[in-house]
Amino acid sequence: MNVDRSTDTHTPMVELRGIDKRFPGVHALRGVSFDLRPGEVHALMGENGAGKSTLMKVLSGIYQPDGGSIHVGGRQVTIDGPQAAQALGIGIIHQELALMNELNVAQNMYIGREPRRAMGLFTDEAQMRRDAQAIFDRMRVDIDPGAEVGGLTVARQQLVEIAKVLSYNARVLIMDEPTSALNEVEVAHLFAIIEELRGNGVGIIYITHKMDEVKKIADRVTVMRDGEYIDTLPAAETPMATIIQLMVGRELADQHRATGTALPEEVLRVTGLNRGRQVRDVSFALRRGEILGFAGLMGAGRTEVARAIFGADRLDSGEIAVHGQHCRITSPAEAVRRGLAYLSEDRKHFGLVTGMSVRDNVTMASWRRFTTWAGFMRDGDLRAVARDYVARLKVKTPSVEQETRLLSGGNQQKVVIAKWLLRDCDILIFDEPTRGIDIGAKAEIYRLLEGLAAQGKAIIVISSELPEVLRLSHRIVVMCEGRITGELDGKTATQEEIMTLATQRQTSAA
Repeated sequence: MNVDRSTDTHTPMVELRGIDKRFPGVHALRGVSFDLRPGEVHALMGENGAGKSTLMKVLSGIYQPDGGSIHVGGRQVTIDGPQAAQALGIGIIHQELALMNELNVAQNMYIGREPRRAMGLFTDEAQMRRDAQAIFDRMRVDIDPGAEVGGLTVARQQLVEIAKVLSYNARVLIMDEPTSALNEVEVAHLFAIIEELRGNGVGIIYITHKMDEVKKIADRVTVMRDGEYIDTLPAAETPMATIIQLMVGRELADQHRATGTALPEEVLRVTGLNRGRQVRDVSFALRRGEILGFAGLMGAGRTEVARAIFGADRLDSGEIAVHGQHCRITSPAEAVRRGLAYLSEDRKHFGLVTGMSVRDNVTMASWRRFTTWAGFMRDGDLRAVARDYVARLKVKTPSVEQETRLLSGGNQQKVVIAKWLLRDCDILIFDEPTRGIDIGAKAEIYRLLEGLAAQGKAIIVISSELPEVLRLSHRIVVMCEGRITGELDGKTATQEEIMTLATQRQTSAA
């Protein structure tokens, strides 16, 4: 596909200057600048947490900036909500599609602004479908406006989202990981739509982690890191290795690497795990005393693998062996009986009952041990064991009777860990163990995990923070699009190597 990518002479249709955004405890954007030219595909890249989506939410009116300015068509504007963005011709397609499956295509596109008839008393369904059809004709897409959205493929739902944004007469289109759920044929179709749009002067901001896509369709690429603007480069002439280095190029705050040696005893073996498109032929082993890191970008399938092993999601195929014994784990309760524990990335919803006390949260997975023959709880024993684990893990709380919701994020995480240690689980899966907690608490969690490994616990750590993976892991498994794309030695691995494997997509010919 030969595309003229000479857009340097165009005046920016959108320009962000020195955008600053803060949330409680987080400086999400630090003076970030970005511009988009007519008919351009401008890729926005960076690690998870780099600030890409936050910047686009500012542009689309979802967030209000704390500093800086936004210019549309050379004029400074205030975008105080999504409707204001739409009025300026700015539309965003989020990674998670926001369609109503029970409504038809046209109803989804025009919900809340349906054409009316009979003096406004009734919705004009025929006119709405004609308007939708006109947009699909412009896109050269064959979708029935009367079809129920729930019956469409994900790729066609994605096209409906694009059509919905275009129905606002959008001239600036923000696409956040638009191909994360598409196959190769569907991706090619989407790229053809993008080329058609850019030919009509629509500017597209394309958020992606996929290097090959940037090379195929982008004119320029802007890299962000830790909430800051790093550089803007021509996509066609810039080597992938350069982009990766810019994405991960910060100095590591802590050069510490995993110490100790895993024992030869294999405690978990996973063979040929498959679940839909999220988990594809995943195989690995975990040894006693080992911390095995799982790295990958958003949508790589790491959490899905953990949930499948723990019995939270049903497998399509594959085998799991615990301590050499093949077993069918069909529920979390069965996993716990086999000595597995899963600490979800969303601890407040799946790890804790925040309205209950520290004591009850620590002991809830082991209540049977503290129940008398008559069915009564031994409250004294519950308090004693909770105090013991609070002391051992250095949980900062005035009392074990304190409600867990009143603890800091780091101390809440320690309570979840205490719960599973009391249950005496020897295979621990930590999904984003330090998400949302401060630097000091992170260091304590790191020391705790290293101490557990030294005691012989086998640990899987899933993390989107590459420095964290490198610090903790004896070995690192890297995933991309549901598959394991490589394994690295934790002592010698680099962020660049991880990112290269994390973007190593499997083509349809593979």
